[in-house]
Amino acid sequence: MKEADVALWRLVHDERQALIADLEPLASTSWLSASTCPGWNVHDVLAHLVDTAKTTRLSFMRDMLAARFDFDRANAVGVAREKAQDPQETLAEFRAVRLRTSSPPAPLATRLVEAFVHGEDIRGPLGIDRDYPAEHVATALAYQLKTSVKMGGGKELAKGWHMMATDTVFSHGAGAEVRASAMALLLAVSGRPVAVTEFSGAGAETFAATL
Repeated sequence: MKEADVALWRLVHDERQALIADLEPLASTSWLSASTCPGWNVHDVLAHLVDTAKTTRLSFMRDMLAARFDFDRANAVGVAREKAQDPQETLAEFRAVRLRTSSPPAPLATRLVEAFVHGEDIRGPLGIDRDYPAEHVATALAYQLKTSVKMGGGKELAKGWHMMATDTVFSHGAGAEVRASAMALLLAVSGRPVAVTEFSGAGAETFAATL
């Protein structure tokens, strides 16, 4: 495995471990809380993370064929497959797959996007704070900004804006300036709700209204 790939997987594994630590003391009722991933609660998102940690190139193609190439349907099947009746059992399974390096046939940057965005899908509604590594969030953000919305990215959402991170070196696009933390920008272009107060710059208010 290339040195850069080893470093990326180390980041993914660190994010998985941080999420495990945050979820271990979670009250039983909190698992049913709605996440910021549309249609999924906190337990659903964790089950999805278990499923994708186990996904290989071969299993991805098998599942997509079974789902008739409906990505959402394939994800729903994966959640149902990995979601135990007791959320603590799902968490135990996530703990067991934490160090896996299997991946669907996609750039490894997608593993960072998943770790950061789904991590915040869970933490945000539960009021759990995490100091995400801004430099590496920017790596995930750069990937999202060159990937079409149809493929789970945010290229179209960013069109016409000059995006700048306030907590690391990152600049993208041309147009009215929109400034925010790398994480807020990543969530925004990943279709997640972000408060208008997170943004500054000439284009901040208009950009926030488009989300």
